[in-house]
Amino acid sequence: MSETQGGGVARTALLTTLAMLAFAGNSLFCRLALRDTEIDAASFTAIRLAAGALVLAALLMLRGKRPTAGGSWPMAAMLFAYAVCFSFAYRDLTAATGALLLFGAVQFTMTGYGLWTGEQIRGLKLVGLLLALGGLVWLLLPGLAAPPLLAAALMLVAGAAWGVYSLLGKGAGDPTAATGGNFLRSLPFAAALALTATTAGTTAGTVDHTGALYAVLSGAVTSGLGYVLWYAALPMLRATSAATVQLSVPAIAALGGAMLLAEPVTMRLLVASVAVLGGIALTIYRKN
Repeated sequence: MSETQGGGVARTALLTTLAMLAFAGNSLFCRLALRDTEIDAASFTAIRLAAGALVLAALLMLRGKRPTAGGSWPMAAMLFAYAVCFSFAYRDLTAATGALLLFGAVQFTMTGYGLWTGEQIRGLKLVGLLLALGGLVWLLLPGLAAPPLLAAALMLVAGAAWGVYSLLGKGAGDPTAATGGNFLRSLPFAAALALTATTAGTTAGTVDHTGALYAVLSGAVTSGLGYVLWYAALPMLRATSAATVQLSVPAIAALGGAMLLAEPVTMRLLVASVAVLGGIALTIYRKN
């Protein structure tokens, strides 16, 4: 391997690692803010989207591009649906459980679209799909270790919205421009949410400095910059490698939740994680 090739591999590995840490960081920042500060889910969502929009708009202007040149209103609506359900779900879910439910729902949504458009699922892919589905069912079965049903349902909706967002974005052109345009278009939705929360009651529309800081970090760093890092790494990754490496996100979130938030890792979560992530690995497996 030449020095140039070695440098390219190292750069790809670094970009990919940072992107995966950023994606897992979204779960950790959201859970930390909603568990340990006074900020409410609606305010966290609005600040997160606004911070992401500002960072991406600045990056696009530095590249000489109009911030709203990319993206679309349907994609912005899906981005908002993902973000708001994500935040409200994390009021009652651990970082690990939320990330696993989100990731599983994204993959099932995209696989379901493939089936609807005529893609054949057979062999190892079918086994993987059934294994992943079984893992999610096992995680949600009633019992002391089961996550709250409403919070779990919200996170599944968040994952479905992100799956639709990803499908809509396949033909959106420059992914950074599309993401920036979508974040900016999501701001009217975020403003309406914040206004509704402010007038809804005593527990809504609450913001404190620490919670707002976590929301800004989630929007500007782990969302905005995280997506830029990921899009920079994608051209240097094979499609299968790009899909496989994302399996690390729930694992990183689980490790971070255990180490930073002192969240328990239950046997139910471990079994479900092996089933879901192993099943997804089989569905995206390709023979050379």
